Amino acid sequence: NLEELRERLVAVYGSDFGIHDVTWLSRFTDAARQAARYRSGRVLLAGDAAHVHSPVGGQGLNLGVQDAVNLGWKLAQVVRGTSTDDLLDTYHGERHPVGAQVLKHTLAITALSRGDDRTNALRDSLAEVFAMDEPRRHFGALMSGLDIHYDFGPGHPLLGRRMPDLDLIVEGKHTRAFELLRTAKPLLLNFVAVPLRAGQDHLQSVVAKCSERWVLPGIGEVTPPSAVLVRPDGHVAWVGEGRDEGLDAALRRWFRR
Repeated sequence: NLEELRERLVAVYGSDFGIHDVTWLSRFTDAARQAARYRSGRVLLAGDAAHVHSPVGGQGLNLGVQDAVNLGWKLAQVVRGTSTDDLLDTYHGERHPVGAQVLKHTLAITALSRGDDRTNALRDSLAEVFAMDEPRRHFGALMSGLDIHYDFGPGHPLLGRRMPDLDLIVEGKHTRAFELLRTAKPLLLNFVAVPLRAGQDHLQSVVAKCSERWVLPGIGEVTPPSAVLVRPDGHVAWVGEGRDEGLDAALRRWFRR
């Protein structure tokens, strides 16, 4: 109730901040739980069914939506017979580590909210660290979920990371990279107009020009690629660096055509 909330605020922060007329109150603890497996046969877990944690930091919605987007296109391909059932196993492999990281960070942030002298000293020291640009950028990417890097093997820094929403010129008109992903089809962006052996009807192949810098959250600027294959969830599945080596393998791995 409101009186209990006032008492706790005073105990922790020394003030109740004049709180009044509360519309909704809920109780949370620092309990953090995660399912051991996100998939067991035909049972697939996502969102709060797969992980629960403190709401501190506001990461829960991002995490759950990312689960659904990662799983959705894979499930659609398996149901349609485009891909084999083992594509669904990549859902756990990609999303479980991300969930574990969020649980770890929410536990850490919750611990920093304690009001004892040691925690206050630690929090003040961290505030000094986050006054620096690089730690602040890193933490911002982490908290927003934009630092996610799925392990697709060695290669260009873009590989396995979220495609930046760059301004592109396609057929003489300006558009955004994310606008091209609205079809929910795999997107092959070709920036040098070099012929790529990927003429398949399920694939959206686009020749584009881009004058923007390629900047990744938490990493910074990277070398512009000659082409990229982007999955429907927005993550880069293949990067071309002047040739199409590895493109066929990436198409088979993710889209089985």
